[in-house]
Amino acid sequence: QVQLVESGGGLVQAGGSLRLSCVFSGSFFTRHTIHWYRQAPGKQRELVAGITSDGSANYADSMKDRFFISRDNAKTTVYLQIISLKPEDTAVYICNADRGWTVYWGQGTQVTVSS
Repeated sequence: QVQLVESGGGLVQAGGSLRLSCVFSGSFFTRHTIHWYRQAPGKQRELVAGITSDGSANYADSMKDRFFISRDNAKTTVYLQIISLKPEDTAVYICNADRGWTVYWGQGTQVTVSS
């Protein structure tokens, strides 16, 4: 059974930065693609970025400049670095682990950006 635990969110002023963590527990971490999504109040969940088992990263078009995803296979952790935070980045950030036929979701971590 795979479990994902996100952390690193919080209240930050506009212009600041955060590094979110998604810790994977379970089997075959290196065989999963890990994605970060976010969901703002009243809005649909949207993809932020993903990273494959070999470390190839991809980003939603609007996220390419300020979001950076990385993974540490030894720590079974995926990070999402966000820089130059804006109030519109306020959302719950959620990671998932995708092995193709099964997807697991974490509970998310709240990011609130004050202006």
